[in-house]
Amino acid sequence: MRCPFCGFDETRVQDSRLAEGGAAVRRRRACQDCGARFTTFERAEMRMPQVVKGDGRREAFSEDKLSTGLKRALEKRPVDSETVEGVVRDIERRLMQSGEKEIASRQIGEWVMEALRGLDQVAYVRFASVYRRFEDVNAFRAELDRLNKGEE
Repeated sequence: MRCPFCGFDETRVQDSRLAEGGAAVRRRRACQDCGARFTTFERAEMRMPQVVKGDGRREAFSEDKLSTGLKRALEKRPVDSETVEGVVRDIERRLMQSGEKEIASRQIGEWVMEALRGLDQVAYVRFASVYRRFEDVNAFRAELDRLNKGEE
């Protein structure tokens, strides 16, 4: 691997360990020329399925869009960023394991709601209000009733 500091072509691996719950290998490297140390990550390259939107458009899966939606729902809630990253990784894993070339955006939304329901009920209702396009207070009440029935 090329050194990011001096561009020399030979670096030596000094340490390797599993990262991201075993989904990646973290390698600590040292340049043979300048001696600089840096970290690399090795992950299996998997093709994510295309996301089929409600109007039939297809687009590439975006980890950033997923993460942004989760963070927006969890804004000012007591959930740390590592937990959010874990949810994103879990949904990505589910997408890859599906083996499908295309997946409906609705399925991804349902997985997000399932995760939020277990993390934070306020964030769940926030996300549901946008995802399910609540039109009035009665839609909120219905969702809250559904949430309360699931707890009993």
